[in-house]
Amino acid sequence: MLILTVVFSFLLRVSVPNFPAWLLIGLLVWRFFAIGTSQGLTSLIEEPSLVTKVNLPRYLIVLSSNTANLLGASLEFVTLLPLLFLLGVNLTPYVLVLPVILLTEFLLVFGVSLLLSSLTVSYRDFNELWTLALQLGFFLSPIVYDSSLIPSRYLYLYSINPITRLIESTRAIFLQHQLPSQFDFSIVISSVLLLLLVGGVVFRSLEGRFAEQL
Repeated sequence: MLILTVVFSFLLRVSVPNFPAWLLIGLLVWRFFAIGTSQGLTSLIEEPSLVTKVNLPRYLIVLSSNTANLLGASLEFVTLLPLLFLLGVNLTPYVLVLPVILLTEFLLVFGVSLLLSSLTVSYRDFNELWTLALQLGFFLSPIVYDSSLIPSRYLYLYSINPITRLIESTRAIFLQHQLPSQFDFSIVISSVLLLLLVGGVVFRSLEGRFAEQL
């Protein structure tokens, strides 16, 4: 946070009020997604004995990985609260919406993890491809720069990124002291339902070959 604050506040002159707090919120939302999907992606290939020798629904392996990440992210956000206070942010009752945002992001992570973990069993290169995709996604999300910098012709496409909407929603409850907009809510919920559906269908269709491929 300190390095990015120096680079973007002083060297690149990003004019965002209370930039350290603004940046830290975006980083934590992004970490939740990046770490959760990366761990979910490898959850099956890292536990081959559970896949091949234990009679349990395989999606529970992915779910347990994502749940552990949810607990870790929740602790990070608990730590965020006193940090925001030290950075001069006034906390309001809107902070109580944070668990809803985290649970929604958890479902998004789970949908993506179902898709990635099932594909990784068959195609081990997905790990490297997803690492590259996350690096690109970091700069396609408003983590270190304000979305007002996006050219108008790309703004709508940029705005329907569910991670963008989760970041903006979290900043809204902490920094703007307001609820997430209906647009934020509709984009995130639609993305969650779509990814859970696609991830579940792909996972179910490939599940029968997991044991012989691990």
